[in-house]
Order: sequence, then structure tokens, then C-alpha cells
Amino acid sequence: MAMEVWAPIFSLAGVALGGGLTALSQRATQRSAERLEERRQAAATSEARRAEQIQAIKDFIACAQDAERAAYSRPEAWGDDEDWNSAASGAMTRLWIAERHLVLLGDADLHAPVHTYGRALNQAVWREIGDVEVNEHLEEHKIAFMAAARASLASP
Repeated sequence: MAMEVWAPIFSLAGVALGGGLTALSQRATQRSAERLEERRQAAATSEARRAEQIQAIKDFIACAQDAERAAYSRPEAWGDDEDWNSAASGAMTRLWIAERHLVLLGDADLHAPVHTYGRALNQAVWREIGDVEVNEHLEEHKIAFMAAARASLASP
């Protein structure tokens, strides 16, 4: 009789142990899948943010080029060319918007070079640079901005 009682008890214990191990295994697999999904989402968010930063830098560079073009094409006699004045004002407005956008999206190390380069462009466009050539006035600030932008994009 003892053998008849122990056989079902061992069988029941085996079923309970197997069920418990299966539940633990499924829980571990679920946790692993959740962690993998969190890492995947973090990587996707990081890539999207990087793409936004790259686009903001590209937009700023394009606006800076427009402002630089306006600085080079400025007429000698101030106020004689309404078309130039309108185009220069528009270029500077777009530059300041792009600068603020880049400050919002870019690294903190990029803020000062972006602002300094923008101010240098503003001075060049409105000829607040005296007898200094436009390219001489802008070169140092442009190099500093480009170096900061490269460093910003290189950081993980």
C-alpha cells in the first residue's frame, strides 16, 4: 500500500516542480524580451535625436551661407538697395531662427560657438567690422563652429 501512495505523490510533485520551472523560465524569457525592447527603443530614440541634430546643423550652415552671401554682396552705399536690405534682413532672421533651433537640439558645448558665429555673421552683414574683410572676420568663428559641430556629432 505504501508504494501505491508514494507513486502518485512523486508524480504530483514532479508535475508541480515542472510547472514551477516552466513558469520561471517563461518569466525570465519575458524579462529578457522586455529589456531587449527597451534597448531597441532607446537606440531608435537616440538615432532620431541624432538625425534631428544633424538636420539642425545643416540648416544652420545653409542659413549661415545665405548670410555670408549677403555680407559679400552688400552695396557700398548704405540704404541705396532695398532689395539687398530685404534679402539681408530675411537671411539674418532665418539665421537666428536656425541658431535657436540648434541651441535647443545641440550639445551644450555647441551653444557658444553657434552664437558667436551668428554674431560675427550679423556684424559682417551690417558692416560693423570696420575695414576688416568679411572672410577675415568670419574665418576664426566659422572654424570654431565647425570644430564644435564635429565634436558634437562624434560624441555618443
